[in-house]
Amino acid sequence: MTQIAPVSSPPADRAEVKTAGHVIVDSLIAHGVQRTYVVPGESFLDVLDGLHNSEIETVVCRHEGGAAYMAEADGKMNQLPGIAMVTRGPGAANAHVGLHTAWQDSTPMVLFVGLIPFEHRDREAFQEFDIKAWFDTGAKRVMVLDHAERASEIVAEAFFAAMSGRPGPVVVGLPEDVIRREVSPALHPPIPVAPGGMTVTDWKALQAALKEADKPLFVTGGNDWTQEGAESLTRWLEEHHLPAAAEWRCQGTISFDSPSYVGPIGYGRPKPTYDLLEETDLLVFVGTVPGDVITDGFVVRQDWEKKNFLVTIDPSLRGRSGPVSYQIVAKPDVFVRDLVMMDLPVKDEWKAWTSRMRKEQESFAALPPAEPGSGPARMDTLMANLVPTLPQDAMITLGAGEHTNWAHRYFPTRRYASMLSARNGSMGYSVPSAIAASLAYPGRRVVTIAGDGEFMMNGQELATAAQYGATPLVVVMDNQEYGTIRTHQERHYPDRISGTQLKNPDFALMAQAFGGFGVRVENDADVPAAIEAALKAIDEEKKFALIHLIVEQRVKAY
Repeated sequence: MTQIAPVSSPPADRAEVKTAGHVIVDSLIAHGVQRTYVVPGESFLDVLDGLHNSEIETVVCRHEGGAAYMAEADGKMNQLPGIAMVTRGPGAANAHVGLHTAWQDSTPMVLFVGLIPFEHRDREAFQEFDIKAWFDTGAKRVMVLDHAERASEIVAEAFFAAMSGRPGPVVVGLPEDVIRREVSPALHPPIPVAPGGMTVTDWKALQAALKEADKPLFVTGGNDWTQEGAESLTRWLEEHHLPAAAEWRCQGTISFDSPSYVGPIGYGRPKPTYDLLEETDLLVFVGTVPGDVITDGFVVRQDWEKKNFLVTIDPSLRGRSGPVSYQIVAKPDVFVRDLVMMDLPVKDEWKAWTSRMRKEQESFAALPPAEPGSGPARMDTLMANLVPTLPQDAMITLGAGEHTNWAHRYFPTRRYASMLSARNGSMGYSVPSAIAASLAYPGRRVVTIAGDGEFMMNGQELATAAQYGATPLVVVMDNQEYGTIRTHQERHYPDRISGTQLKNPDFALMAQAFGGFGVRVENDADVPAAIEAALKAIDEEKKFALIHLIVEQRVKAY
Protein backbone atom coordinates (compact mmCIF):
# COMPACT_ATOMS: atom_id res chain seq x y z
CA MET A 1 0.00 0.00 0.00
CA THR A 2 1.34 3.41 -0.96
CA GLN A 3 1.77 5.71 2.01
CA ILE A 4 0.77 9.34 1.80
CA ALA A 5 2.99 11.75 3.67
CA PRO A 6 1.15 13.71 6.34
CA VAL A 7 0.60 17.31 5.33
CA SER A 8 0.67 20.22 7.73
CA SER A 9 -1.51 23.21 6.96
CA PRO A 10 0.78 26.18 6.29
CA PRO A 11 0.35 29.05 8.74
CA ALA A 12 -1.28 32.15 7.27
CA ASP A 13 1.58 34.50 8.16
CA ARG A 14 4.86 33.17 6.78
CA ALA A 15 6.79 35.64 8.93
CA GLU A 16 5.67 33.66 11.96
CA VAL A 17 6.89 30.25 10.89
CA LYS A 18 9.97 28.14 11.45
CA THR A 19 11.00 24.76 10.16
CA ALA A 20 10.28 21.82 12.43
CA GLY A 21 14.02 21.24 12.79
CA HIS A 22 14.51 24.75 14.16
CA VAL A 23 11.53 24.33 16.47
CA ILE A 24 13.17 21.19 17.88
CA VAL A 25 16.27 23.22 18.75
CA ASP A 26 14.15 25.97 20.34
CA SER A 27 12.39 23.29 22.40
CA LEU A 28 15.69 21.83 23.58
CA ILE A 29 16.75 25.29 24.75
CA ALA A 30 13.42 25.71 26.57
CA HIS A 31 14.10 22.42 28.37
CA GLY A 32 17.47 23.62 29.63
CA VAL A 33 19.77 21.75 27.25
CA GLN A 34 23.25 23.24 27.21
CA ARG A 35 25.11 20.75 25.04
CA THR A 36 24.43 18.12 22.38
CA TYR A 37 26.80 15.44 21.12
CA VAL A 38 26.63 14.95 17.38
CA VAL A 39 27.95 12.88 14.53
CA PRO A 40 26.47 14.75 11.55
CA GLY A 41 24.37 13.21 8.82
CA GLU A 42 22.49 14.54 5.82
CA SER A 43 19.30 13.16 7.32
CA PHE A 44 19.02 15.87 10.00
CA LEU A 45 20.65 18.88 8.37
CA ASP A 46 17.78 21.19 9.33
CA VAL A 47 18.34 20.46 13.02
CA LEU A 48 22.06 21.12 12.57
CA ASP A 49 21.13 24.39 10.90
CA GLY A 50 18.94 25.26 13.88
CA LEU A 51 21.91 24.64 16.17
CA HIS A 52 24.00 27.12 14.18
CA ASN A 53 24.68 30.11 16.44
CA SER A 54 22.20 28.80 19.03
CA GLU A 55 22.98 28.89 22.74
CA ILE A 56 23.39 25.10 22.71
CA GLU A 57 27.00 23.97 22.32
CA THR A 58 27.29 21.40 19.53
CA VAL A 59 30.07 18.92 20.27
CA VAL A 60 31.05 17.12 17.08
CA CYS A 61 32.24 13.61 17.91
CA ARG A 62 34.28 11.08 15.95
CA HIS A 63 32.00 8.05 16.39
CA GLU A 64 28.35 7.60 17.25
CA GLY A 65 29.27 5.29 20.13
CA GLY A 66 31.39 8.04 21.66
CA ALA A 67 28.63 10.61 21.14
CA ALA A 68 26.07 8.35 22.81
CA TYR A 69 28.37 7.68 25.77
CA MET A 70 28.96 11.41 26.22
CA ALA A 71 25.22 12.07 26.21
CA GLU A 72 24.68 9.24 28.70
CA ALA A 73 27.34 10.69 31.00
CA ASP A 74 25.66 14.10 30.70
CA GLY A 75 22.40 12.53 31.85
CA LYS A 76 24.13 11.06 34.90
CA MET A 77 25.51 14.44 35.94
CA ASN A 78 22.64 16.82 35.37
CA GLN A 79 19.27 15.16 36.06
CA LEU A 80 18.27 16.26 32.55
CA PRO A 81 18.43 13.92 29.58
CA GLY A 82 21.75 13.92 27.79
CA ILE A 83 21.29 14.64 24.08
CA ALA A 84 22.91 12.78 21.18
CA MET A 85 22.17 13.20 17.47
CA VAL A 86 23.11 10.64 14.83
CA THR A 87 22.05 9.66 11.37
CA ARG A 88 20.03 6.71 10.09
CA GLY A 89 21.11 3.09 9.61
CA PRO A 90 24.82 2.72 10.44
CA GLY A 91 24.82 5.81 12.66
CA ALA A 92 21.91 4.53 14.70
CA ALA A 93 23.54 1.10 14.98
CA ASN A 94 26.77 2.60 16.31
CA ALA A 95 24.87 4.62 18.93
CA HIS A 96 23.06 1.57 20.27
CA VAL A 97 25.82 0.81 22.80
CA GLY A 98 25.23 4.09 24.62
CA LEU A 99 21.51 3.47 24.61
CA HIS A 100 21.96 0.09 26.29
CA THR A 101 24.15 1.74 28.93
CA ALA A 102 21.45 4.33 29.60
CA TRP A 103 18.81 1.59 29.85
CA GLN A 104 20.67 -0.59 32.36
CA ASP A 105 22.04 2.37 34.32
CA SER A 106 18.65 4.16 34.45
CA THR A 107 20.05 7.31 32.88
CA PRO A 108 17.82 9.95 31.24
CA MET A 109 18.90 10.36 27.62
CA VAL A 110 17.32 11.34 24.31
CA LEU A 111 18.79 10.02 21.08
CA PHE A 112 17.68 11.90 17.96
CA VAL A 113 18.07 9.83 14.80
CA GLY A 114 17.77 11.29 11.31
CA LEU A 115 15.61 9.13 9.04
CA ILE A 116 14.95 8.71 5.34
CA PRO A 117 12.25 10.93 3.78
CA PHE A 118 8.72 9.92 4.68
CA GLU A 119 7.82 9.24 1.07
CA HIS A 120 10.71 6.75 0.71
CA ARG A 121 9.61 4.61 3.63
CA ASP A 122 9.29 0.82 3.15
CA ARG A 123 11.11 0.93 -0.20
CA GLU A 124 14.56 -0.18 1.02
CA ALA A 125 15.90 3.31 0.61
CA PHE A 126 19.52 4.19 1.32
CA GLN A 127 20.29 3.44 5.01
CA GLU A 128 16.65 2.64 5.76
CA PHE A 129 15.89 0.67 8.91
CA ASP A 130 12.92 0.08 11.19
CA ILE A 131 13.62 2.37 14.13
CA LYS A 132 10.92 0.88 16.35
CA ALA A 133 11.99 -2.70 15.68
CA TRP A 134 15.58 -1.81 16.49
CA PHE A 135 15.04 0.19 19.68
CA ASP A 136 11.68 -0.77 21.18
CA THR A 137 13.13 -3.30 23.64
CA GLY A 138 16.00 -1.07 24.77
CA ALA A 139 14.33 2.32 25.18
CA LYS A 140 11.49 3.68 27.29
CA ARG A 141 9.83 5.08 24.18
CA VAL A 142 10.53 5.26 20.46
CA MET A 143 8.79 8.13 18.64
CA VAL A 144 8.86 9.27 15.03
CA LEU A 145 8.03 12.84 14.00
CA ASP A 146 5.59 12.15 11.16
CA HIS A 147 3.67 15.39 11.67
CA ALA A 148 5.85 18.50 11.56
CA GLU A 149 3.49 20.58 13.69
CA ARG A 150 4.11 18.19 16.60
CA ALA A 151 7.87 18.86 16.71
CA SER A 152 7.86 20.74 20.01
CA GLU A 153 5.32 18.40 21.56
CA ILE A 154 7.47 15.36 20.79
CA VAL A 155 10.50 16.97 22.44
CA ALA A 156 8.41 17.61 25.57
CA GLU A 157 7.09 14.03 25.50
CA ALA A 158 10.59 12.63 25.03
CA PHE A 159 11.96 14.57 28.00
CA PHE A 160 9.04 13.54 30.18
CA ALA A 161 9.44 9.87 29.25
CA ALA A 162 13.20 9.96 29.87
CA MET A 163 12.83 11.52 33.34
CA SER A 164 9.56 10.15 34.72
CA GLY A 165 9.45 6.96 36.75
CA ARG A 166 12.68 5.04 36.44
CA PRO A 167 14.82 7.27 34.19
CA GLY A 168 16.04 5.90 30.89
CA PRO A 169 16.68 6.49 27.19
CA VAL A 170 14.18 7.69 24.60
CA VAL A 171 14.67 7.57 20.82
CA VAL A 172 13.18 10.17 18.48
CA GLY A 173 13.20 9.59 14.72
CA LEU A 174 13.37 12.64 12.44
CA PRO A 175 12.44 12.08 8.77
CA GLU A 176 14.57 14.51 6.80
CA ASP A 177 11.69 15.89 4.73
CA VAL A 178 9.37 16.38 7.72
CA ILE A 179 11.86 18.45 9.72
CA ARG A 180 12.20 20.88 6.78
CA ARG A 181 8.49 21.77 6.81
CA GLU A 182 7.40 25.12 8.16
CA VAL A 183 5.26 25.21 11.28
CA SER A 184 4.23 27.59 14.02
CA PRO A 185 7.17 28.46 16.32
CA ALA A 186 4.98 28.14 19.42
CA LEU A 187 6.62 25.79 21.94
CA HIS A 188 5.08 23.04 24.03
CA PRO A 189 5.90 23.68 27.70
CA PRO A 190 7.96 21.14 29.66
CA ILE A 191 5.86 18.43 31.29
CA PRO A 192 6.42 18.25 35.07
CA VAL A 193 7.67 14.94 36.47
CA ALA A 194 6.06 13.57 39.63
CA PRO A 195 8.77 12.81 42.23
CA GLY A 196 6.65 10.66 44.53
CA GLY A 197 7.33 10.86 48.25
CA MET A 198 6.75 9.18 51.57
CA THR A 199 3.22 8.89 52.82
CA VAL A 200 2.53 8.97 56.55
CA THR A 201 2.15 5.20 56.40
CA ASP A 202 5.53 4.83 54.64
CA TRP A 203 7.20 7.11 57.16
CA LYS A 204 5.84 5.19 60.14
CA ALA A 205 6.73 1.82 58.61
CA LEU A 206 10.34 2.84 58.03
CA GLN A 207 10.60 4.46 61.44
CA ALA A 208 9.34 1.28 63.13
CA ALA A 209 11.74 -0.90 61.13
CA LEU A 210 14.71 1.30 62.01
CA LYS A 211 13.83 1.37 65.72
CA GLU A 212 13.62 -2.43 65.73
CA ALA A 213 16.89 -2.99 63.85
CA ASP A 214 20.27 -3.35 65.55
CA LYS A 215 22.30 -3.57 62.33
CA PRO A 216 20.57 -1.48 59.67
CA LEU A 217 22.33 -0.61 56.42
CA PHE A 218 21.48 1.95 53.73
CA VAL A 219 22.60 1.27 50.14
CA THR A 220 22.65 4.24 47.76
CA GLY A 221 22.66 3.99 43.99
CA GLY A 222 21.27 5.18 40.68
CA ASN A 223 21.64 8.53 38.93
CA ASP A 224 18.56 10.34 40.17
CA TRP A 225 20.18 12.39 42.94
CA THR A 226 21.23 15.98 43.50
CA GLN A 227 24.24 17.09 45.52
CA GLU A 228 21.88 18.74 48.01
CA GLY A 229 20.00 15.50 48.56
CA ALA A 230 23.22 13.53 48.92
CA GLU A 231 24.60 15.97 51.50
CA SER A 232 21.34 15.98 53.45
CA LEU A 233 21.27 12.17 53.66
CA THR A 234 24.95 12.10 54.69
CA ARG A 235 24.31 14.51 57.59
CA TRP A 236 21.31 12.51 58.79
CA LEU A 237 23.20 9.22 58.69
CA GLU A 238 26.14 10.70 60.56
CA GLU A 239 23.88 12.21 63.23
CA HIS A 240 22.31 8.80 63.82
CA HIS A 241 25.52 6.75 63.48
CA LEU A 242 24.02 4.73 60.65
CA PRO A 243 26.08 3.12 57.86
CA ALA A 244 25.69 3.39 54.11
CA ALA A 245 27.28 1.39 51.32
CA ALA A 246 27.41 2.34 47.64
CA GLU A 247 26.03 0.37 44.75
CA TRP A 248 28.67 -0.89 42.31
CA ARG A 249 30.14 2.02 40.35
CA CYS A 250 27.88 4.55 42.13
CA GLN A 251 30.32 5.87 44.73
CA GLY A 252 30.13 9.47 45.90
CA THR A 253 26.54 9.86 47.07
CA ILE A 254 27.83 9.44 50.62
CA SER A 255 31.25 11.05 50.85
CA PHE A 256 34.31 8.81 50.81
CA ASP A 257 35.40 10.60 54.01
CA SER A 258 32.14 10.25 55.90
CA PRO A 259 32.20 8.13 59.09
CA SER A 260 28.96 6.60 57.80
CA TYR A 261 30.44 5.40 54.49
CA VAL A 262 31.35 1.70 54.63
CA GLY A 263 32.39 1.03 51.04
CA PRO A 264 31.13 -0.22 47.67
CA ILE A 265 29.07 -3.34 47.10
CA GLY A 266 29.61 -4.96 43.71
CA TYR A 267 31.99 -7.09 41.71
CA GLY A 268 35.37 -7.27 43.39
CA ARG A 269 34.05 -5.93 46.66
CA PRO A 270 36.02 -6.70 49.84
CA LYS A 271 34.65 -9.64 51.81
CA PRO A 272 33.59 -7.67 54.92
CA THR A 273 31.37 -5.46 52.76
CA TYR A 274 30.00 -8.53 51.00
CA ASP A 275 29.15 -10.07 54.38
CA LEU A 276 27.15 -6.98 55.31
CA LEU A 277 24.25 -8.10 53.14
CA GLU A 278 23.68 -11.26 55.10
CA GLU A 279 24.52 -9.84 58.53
CA THR A 280 22.36 -6.73 58.47
CA ASP A 281 18.86 -7.06 59.91
CA LEU A 282 17.46 -4.20 57.78
CA LEU A 283 18.48 -3.07 54.30
CA VAL A 284 17.23 0.24 52.92
CA PHE A 285 17.99 0.68 49.23
CA VAL A 286 17.69 4.27 48.04
CA GLY A 287 17.61 5.00 44.31
CA THR A 288 18.34 1.42 43.36
CA VAL A 289 17.26 -2.17 43.97
CA PRO A 290 19.17 -5.31 45.02
CA GLY A 291 20.06 -6.56 41.54
CA ASP A 292 22.26 -9.42 40.41
CA VAL A 293 25.57 -7.57 40.86
CA ILE A 294 24.84 -6.58 44.46
CA THR A 295 23.51 -10.05 45.30
CA ASP A 296 26.27 -11.96 43.49
CA GLY A 297 24.01 -13.36 40.78
CA PHE A 298 20.72 -13.38 42.72
CA VAL A 299 22.08 -15.69 45.46
CA VAL A 300 22.92 -13.41 48.41
CA ARG A 301 20.18 -12.34 50.82
CA GLN A 302 17.48 -14.62 49.45
CA ASP A 303 16.00 -15.48 52.86
CA TRP A 304 12.41 -14.23 52.68
CA GLU A 305 12.44 -13.48 56.40
CA LYS A 306 15.00 -10.72 55.80
CA LYS A 307 13.79 -7.12 55.87
CA ASN A 308 14.43 -5.08 52.73
CA PHE A 309 12.96 -1.61 52.17
CA LEU A 310 13.25 -0.41 48.57
CA VAL A 311 13.02 3.32 47.86
CA THR A 312 12.57 3.76 44.11
CA ILE A 313 10.25 5.69 41.84
CA ASP A 314 9.89 2.61 39.63
CA PRO A 315 6.74 0.70 40.72
CA SER A 316 7.74 -2.31 38.62
CA LEU A 317 10.91 -2.94 40.68
CA ARG A 318 12.67 -4.22 37.57
CA GLY A 319 15.92 -6.04 38.27
CA ARG A 320 15.34 -6.66 41.96
CA SER A 321 16.35 -9.82 43.78
CA GLY A 322 15.25 -11.34 47.07
CA PRO A 323 12.56 -10.31 49.52
CA VAL A 324 10.74 -7.00 49.46
CA SER A 325 9.36 -5.99 52.83
CA TYR A 326 8.18 -2.56 51.76
CA GLN A 327 8.44 -0.25 48.77
CA ILE A 328 8.44 3.53 49.04
CA VAL A 329 7.68 5.05 45.63
CA ALA A 330 9.85 8.16 45.60
CA LYS A 331 12.82 9.74 43.95
CA PRO A 332 15.85 9.92 46.27
CA ASP A 333 15.71 13.66 46.96
CA VAL A 334 12.09 13.74 48.09
CA PHE A 335 12.61 10.60 50.17
CA VAL A 336 15.55 12.25 51.90
CA ARG A 337 13.53 15.46 52.37
CA ASP A 338 11.02 13.46 54.42
CA LEU A 339 13.56 11.14 56.07
CA VAL A 340 15.57 13.92 57.71
CA MET A 341 12.51 14.92 59.72
CA MET A 342 12.66 11.50 61.39
CA ASP A 343 14.47 11.82 64.69
CA LEU A 344 15.46 8.48 66.14
CA PRO A 345 17.13 7.58 69.43
CA VAL A 346 20.67 6.45 68.60
CA LYS A 347 21.37 2.91 69.69
CA ASP A 348 24.74 1.77 71.02
CA GLU A 349 24.41 -1.16 68.63
CA TRP A 350 24.28 1.26 65.69
CA LYS A 351 27.46 3.00 66.83
CA ALA A 352 29.36 -0.27 67.19
CA TRP A 353 28.03 -1.65 63.91
CA THR A 354 28.86 1.45 61.89
CA SER A 355 32.25 1.92 63.53
CA ARG A 356 33.24 -1.66 62.81
CA MET A 357 32.40 -1.44 59.13
CA ARG A 358 33.92 2.02 58.75
CA LYS A 359 37.23 0.68 60.07
CA GLU A 360 37.07 -2.11 57.50
CA GLN A 361 36.52 0.47 54.75
CA GLU A 362 39.35 2.70 55.98
CA SER A 363 41.70 -0.27 55.97
CA PHE A 364 40.58 -1.29 52.50
CA ALA A 365 40.97 2.23 51.08
CA ALA A 366 44.28 3.07 52.76
CA LEU A 367 46.77 4.06 50.09
CA PRO A 368 49.71 1.76 49.34
CA PRO A 369 53.27 3.08 49.78
CA ALA A 370 54.05 6.03 47.53
CA GLU A 371 57.71 5.14 47.20
CA PRO A 372 58.23 3.45 43.81
CA GLY A 373 59.67 -0.01 43.56
CA SER A 374 62.52 -1.17 41.36
CA GLY A 375 60.50 -3.15 38.84
CA PRO A 376 57.81 -2.52 36.23
CA ALA A 377 55.27 0.28 36.62
CA ARG A 378 52.48 -0.40 39.11
CA MET A 379 48.98 0.98 39.47
CA ASP A 380 49.43 0.96 43.25
CA THR A 381 52.27 3.45 42.92
CA LEU A 382 50.28 5.61 40.52
CA MET A 383 47.27 5.81 42.85
CA ALA A 384 49.46 6.44 45.90
CA ASN A 385 51.05 9.43 44.17
CA LEU A 386 47.95 10.72 42.33
CA VAL A 387 45.33 10.67 45.10
CA PRO A 388 47.10 13.15 47.44
CA THR A 389 47.09 15.73 44.61
CA LEU A 390 43.34 15.56 44.06
CA PRO A 391 41.06 18.43 45.08
CA GLN A 392 37.90 17.78 47.09
CA ASP A 393 35.66 17.83 44.01
CA ALA A 394 37.73 15.51 41.81
CA MET A 395 35.81 13.22 39.44
CA ILE A 396 36.62 9.74 38.16
CA THR A 397 35.17 8.07 35.06
CA LEU A 398 35.43 4.39 34.23
CA GLY A 399 34.56 1.94 31.53
CA ALA A 400 34.69 -1.78 32.24
CA GLY A 401 37.56 -4.07 33.15
CA GLU A 402 39.89 -5.00 35.98
CA HIS A 403 41.60 -1.61 35.73
CA THR A 404 38.56 -0.07 37.41
CA ASN A 405 39.29 -1.84 40.71
CA TRP A 406 41.99 0.67 41.69
CA ALA A 407 39.49 3.51 41.40
CA HIS A 408 36.83 1.66 43.38
CA ARG A 409 39.33 1.08 46.14
CA TYR A 410 41.35 4.28 46.34
CA PHE A 411 39.73 7.19 44.50
CA PRO A 412 38.18 9.66 46.98
CA THR A 413 34.63 10.22 45.72
CA ARG A 414 33.41 13.03 47.94
CA ARG A 415 30.26 14.33 46.26
CA TYR A 416 27.41 13.16 44.07
CA ALA A 417 28.38 12.48 40.45
CA SER A 418 32.08 12.22 41.30
CA MET A 419 32.07 8.72 39.75
CA LEU A 420 30.70 8.17 36.24
CA SER A 421 30.76 4.63 34.99
CA ALA A 422 28.95 2.05 32.92
CA ARG A 423 27.22 -0.39 35.25
CA ASN A 424 26.22 -2.53 32.28
CA GLY A 425 29.90 -3.45 31.88
CA SER A 426 30.21 -1.61 28.59
CA MET A 427 33.75 -1.06 27.38
CA GLY A 428 34.78 2.17 25.67
CA TYR A 429 33.01 4.47 28.14
CA SER A 430 36.05 5.93 29.90
CA VAL A 431 37.32 8.56 27.44
CA PRO A 432 33.92 9.85 26.19
CA SER A 433 32.55 10.18 29.73
CA ALA A 434 35.70 12.00 30.86
CA ILE A 435 35.30 14.46 27.99
CA ALA A 436 31.65 15.07 28.89
CA ALA A 437 32.58 15.59 32.55
CA SER A 438 35.40 17.99 31.70
CA LEU A 439 33.15 20.04 29.41
CA ALA A 440 30.37 20.16 32.01
CA TYR A 441 32.76 21.08 34.86
CA PRO A 442 35.79 22.78 33.32
CA GLY A 443 37.16 23.79 36.70
CA ARG A 444 37.24 20.30 38.19
CA ARG A 445 39.94 17.65 38.05
CA VAL A 446 38.58 14.84 35.90
CA VAL A 447 40.47 11.56 35.85
CA THR A 448 39.68 8.48 33.81
CA ILE A 449 41.30 5.08 34.16
CA ALA A 450 41.07 2.96 31.02
CA GLY A 451 42.33 -0.49 30.22
CA ASP A 452 44.30 -0.96 27.04
CA GLY A 453 41.52 -2.94 25.37
CA GLU A 454 38.83 -0.54 26.56
CA PHE A 455 40.78 2.58 25.57
CA MET A 456 41.06 1.53 21.93
CA MET A 457 37.29 1.34 21.56
CA ASN A 458 36.80 5.12 21.79
CA GLY A 459 40.28 6.56 22.22
CA GLN A 460 39.81 8.52 19.00
CA GLU A 461 37.53 10.87 20.93
CA LEU A 462 40.70 12.47 22.29
CA ALA A 463 40.45 14.48 19.07
CA THR A 464 37.12 15.77 20.39
CA ALA A 465 38.77 16.65 23.72
CA ALA A 466 41.42 18.68 21.90
CA GLN A 467 38.86 20.41 19.66
CA TYR A 468 36.63 21.59 22.52
CA GLY A 469 39.20 22.15 25.24
CA ALA A 470 38.36 19.22 27.52
CA THR A 471 41.26 18.54 29.90
CA PRO A 472 40.88 15.13 31.56
CA LEU A 473 43.78 13.10 32.88
CA VAL A 474 43.66 9.77 31.05
CA VAL A 475 45.47 6.83 32.65
CA VAL A 476 45.77 3.82 30.36
CA MET A 477 46.67 0.65 32.26
CA ASP A 478 48.30 -1.51 29.63
CA ASN A 479 48.55 -5.18 30.60
CA GLN A 480 48.39 -6.35 26.98
CA GLU A 481 45.19 -8.33 27.40
CA TYR A 482 41.46 -8.26 28.04
CA GLY A 483 42.13 -8.79 31.73
CA THR A 484 38.63 -9.48 33.07
CA ILE A 485 37.96 -12.13 30.45
CA ARG A 486 41.39 -13.66 31.06
CA THR A 487 40.50 -13.93 34.75
CA HIS A 488 37.28 -15.80 33.94
CA GLN A 489 39.21 -17.93 31.46
CA GLU A 490 41.79 -18.93 34.06
CA ARG A 491 38.97 -19.90 36.40
CA HIS A 492 37.07 -22.09 33.93
CA TYR A 493 39.75 -23.08 31.39
CA PRO A 494 43.06 -22.96 33.29
CA ASP A 495 46.28 -22.77 31.25
CA ARG A 496 44.31 -22.41 28.00
CA ILE A 497 44.66 -18.74 27.03
CA SER A 498 42.54 -17.99 23.97
CA GLY A 499 41.23 -14.78 22.43
CA THR A 500 42.35 -12.41 25.19
CA GLN A 501 45.90 -11.28 24.30
CA LEU A 502 46.68 -7.86 22.77
CA LYS A 503 49.53 -6.06 21.04
CA ASN A 504 49.27 -2.32 21.57
CA PRO A 505 50.65 0.86 20.01
CA ASP A 506 52.33 3.65 21.93
CA PHE A 507 49.33 5.41 23.43
CA ALA A 508 51.46 8.36 24.58
CA LEU A 509 52.43 9.11 20.99
CA MET A 510 48.77 8.80 20.05
CA ALA A 511 47.85 11.42 22.66
CA GLN A 512 50.53 13.75 21.35
CA ALA A 513 49.30 13.29 17.78
CA PHE A 514 45.82 14.38 18.91
CA GLY A 515 47.23 17.55 20.46
CA GLY A 516 47.52 16.50 24.09
CA PHE A 517 50.29 15.56 26.48
CA GLY A 518 51.43 11.95 26.50
CA VAL A 519 54.02 10.04 28.51
CA ARG A 520 54.89 6.35 28.39
CA VAL A 521 55.88 4.78 31.72
CA GLU A 522 57.49 1.34 31.92
CA ASN A 523 59.41 1.59 35.21
CA ASP A 524 57.83 2.17 38.59
CA ALA A 525 60.52 4.70 39.47
CA ASP A 526 59.21 7.00 36.70
CA VAL A 527 55.59 7.10 37.91
CA PRO A 528 55.75 10.18 40.22
CA ALA A 529 57.47 12.33 37.60
CA ALA A 530 54.95 11.27 34.96
CA ILE A 531 52.03 12.32 37.18
CA GLU A 532 53.66 15.67 37.91
CA ALA A 533 54.29 16.35 34.21
CA ALA A 534 50.77 15.31 33.19
CA LEU A 535 49.09 17.55 35.78
CA LYS A 536 51.35 20.44 34.80
CA ALA A 537 50.27 20.07 31.16
CA ILE A 538 46.60 20.15 32.21
CA ASP A 539 46.93 23.12 34.56
CA GLU A 540 49.40 25.28 32.66
CA GLU A 541 48.96 24.30 29.02
CA LYS A 542 45.20 23.65 29.30
CA LYS A 543 45.32 20.39 27.36
CA PHE A 544 44.35 16.82 28.13
CA ALA A 545 47.08 14.50 29.37
CA LEU A 546 47.59 10.75 29.00
CA ILE A 547 49.80 8.44 31.05
CA HIS A 548 50.50 5.15 29.28
CA LEU A 549 51.33 2.79 32.14
CA ILE A 550 52.89 -0.53 31.10
CA VAL A 551 52.14 -3.05 33.86
CA GLU A 552 52.56 -6.76 34.36
CA GLN A 553 49.75 -8.91 33.00
CA ARG A 554 48.32 -10.58 36.06
CA VAL A 555 48.41 -7.60 38.42
CA LYS A 556 45.44 -7.24 40.82
CA ALA A 557 44.08 -4.39 42.94
CA TYR A 558 42.76 -6.88 45.55
